[in-house]
Amino acid sequence: MSQDDERPKESRQPRDRLRVEVPAPRPNDPAGGRVAGVALVTIDRPEARNALDFDLLEALATTLEGLDGDPTVGCVVLAGGERAFAAGADIRELADATPVDVAFGRRFEAWDRIGAVGVPLVAAVRGYALGGGCELAMLCDCIVAGDDARFGQPEIKLGIIPGAGGTQRLTRAVGKAKASELILTGRPIDAAEAERIGLVTAVVPAAETLARAIELAEQIAAGPRLAVRAAKAAIRQAFELPLAAGLAFERQAFALLFATDDRQEGMAAFLAKRQPTFRGR
Repeated sequence: MSQDDERPKESRQPRDRLRVEVPAPRPNDPAGGRVAGVALVTIDRPEARNALDFDLLEALATTLEGLDGDPTVGCVVLAGGERAFAAGADIRELADATPVDVAFGRRFEAWDRIGAVGVPLVAAVRGYALGGGCELAMLCDCIVAGDDARFGQPEIKLGIIPGAGGTQRLTRAVGKAKASELILTGRPIDAAEAERIGLVTAVVPAAETLARAIELAEQIAAGPRLAVRAAKAAIRQAFELPLAAGLAFERQAFALLFATDDRQEGMAAFLAKRQPTFRGR
């Protein structure tokens, strides 16, 4: 959870706290090149260390759903600022909430909508990714962390527990023993420890974080779009289903992909010893 309580009242609308660039700019390119197939969404609320209030989450969910339906987008990079990816939920918004507000207010549905996005998501994390920020990073398929990144679920220090998937996704990511320690103590961890316990995909020099995330997203976007989405869906089911049901889901997706042009192209290119040209169909 964010602990930034002393900040000026904001005048910007939630959608204005997100920057969306399609295609994504190619970092460090003086010619201003763009990366085909990759969208960049940047949380832009620096005065609150990118704290996630419900309206911002709603805007983010709507934005990602729109990109999910864009046939030109094969991967989305989600970034924050240099000081914070997202410092957590907005405590000022939660301080006066009642149990009824939390349980029946439907404000948490944005988290489920983000989790249901079919296009792969790559988080580019610098600075703080705490509480809701850590939960948002874990909703992404890959996490590229700068060596200045800090992850954690400090909600226990506020008398609550993670409420947007932290207890579930962190446990699945790093195992029961380590997740229990981090959640029950609220201890933050640095990027090196996050990589060591399997929470992040890669740790890179801080200044290279966005470039490396976009590079990874470009590799994903260059793949066969239907197969990439099927793979993401199957991986998701590994967290949701018993093994037998997950295997059945995987096998069905595997079989259905034999009806795609990209499957024919991929196998033909392999046999001809050439690079495939995938068309997303």
